[in-house]
Amino acid sequence: MQPTPIPLADVDLTNLDHFVDNEAWGMFETLRAEDPLHWQDELHSDGHGFWSLVDYEDIERVDKDSDTFTSTQFTNLEEPPEEFQDLRRSILESDGTRHQALRKLLARDFSIAQLRRYEDFLRGLARTSIEVALEKEDVDFVEAVAADFPINVLARLLDVPDEMTPTLIEWGNTIVGFSDPELSKVLVDSEEAQQYKHLPFRNPVSLEVFEYGRQLAKERRGGDGDDLVSKLVNRMPEDGIPLTDTDFDNYFLLLVVAGNETTRQAMTLSMKALMDNRDQLQYFLDNMDKAQTMVEELIRYASPVYHFRRTATKDVEMRGKTIKEGDKVVTWFAAGNRDPQKFDNPYALDLSRFPNDHMTFGKGPHTCLGANLARLEIRILFEELLPRLASIEQTGEIERVRSNFVNGVKRFPVRMTAK
Repeated sequence: MQPTPIPLADVDLTNLDHFVDNEAWGMFETLRAEDPLHWQDELHSDGHGFWSLVDYEDIERVDKDSDTFTSTQFTNLEEPPEEFQDLRRSILESDGTRHQALRKLLARDFSIAQLRRYEDFLRGLARTSIEVALEKEDVDFVEAVAADFPINVLARLLDVPDEMTPTLIEWGNTIVGFSDPELSKVLVDSEEAQQYKHLPFRNPVSLEVFEYGRQLAKERRGGDGDDLVSKLVNRMPEDGIPLTDTDFDNYFLLLVVAGNETTRQAMTLSMKALMDNRDQLQYFLDNMDKAQTMVEELIRYASPVYHFRRTATKDVEMRGKTIKEGDKVVTWFAAGNRDPQKFDNPYALDLSRFPNDHMTFGKGPHTCLGANLARLEIRILFEELLPRLASIEQTGEIERVRSNFVNGVKRFPVRMTAK
């Protein structure tokens, strides 16, 4: 359904209440129509403001040009002090040859060919999650299905015991929910967070993740394990520069968070979309041989990450305005996925949509490393879940994450009955 535009004077992409109330889409459409390169003051934090891009072509241009729009000055809205940037730098905050070297450490492990080896195994995990949820009938879809399946996949890829999965979920919730008072013990813009400026998202939970990762690294260094931790600690980046302890800490934290959080949000938002569009749910069931095409549309429609940020390395002219060197430039991928110049009827869920060159996983050199795994998990989940359902109904209000970074759902109560 086409959203109701919000008056330009009321557009505030830093006001998280708009995102809790699912009003982001109305702001995006106002900007698309009236101010597609929009300067946003940061009224609720100590940031210096940023440019917002909402049109697909503009976002793609920025995301593919890392020489002009760098990731090295960090990729979320926060502006870490210069003295802490190297401590916090991950593969996300690197460009050029170093970024490629860090990326290639695990790129082969996330390739389509490599992941095919796991499909039967992943299908078994999905069935287990689904069976347990169906036995209960009344469940929170987020907790029972969307979180349970991908976190168990992540646990196997990291080769950590089953009893660690609740902790992995809690860590992901806390770190990604850095602006939600229910999820994070220390909000990123709070006075208390100032003492944690050296940590990702200014969040002390990062220390727990680091400690656990270091324990795993110590146990596996020099071994021949096939898990992701073993590969990180025993492989040399192709640029010949070994991972520092800090490099490992931040890489491990990224795997823990990104390997779970965004996939589960995509699953939750996709399920909600199918329930709101019962004809498309039936279309999925009638066209299981086209599952991969349908998954691409679910991923576009869900858009589980609202934005990433780049920083201009020089003055740039765009849309008749000057982006100054050092300005933050925010690429609203979710808005790009609703651009009518790129997608016909973009607010409609159309599982027959093809081609579907969405930007949920980004564009250019920083395209999501785990995109193939996410696609596989989402496809397997719905291939296994939908044919098992006699019915699924929403039984309460959806509660959204208070964030303009992750398009997230905290709770989605449903009643599922099995055939």
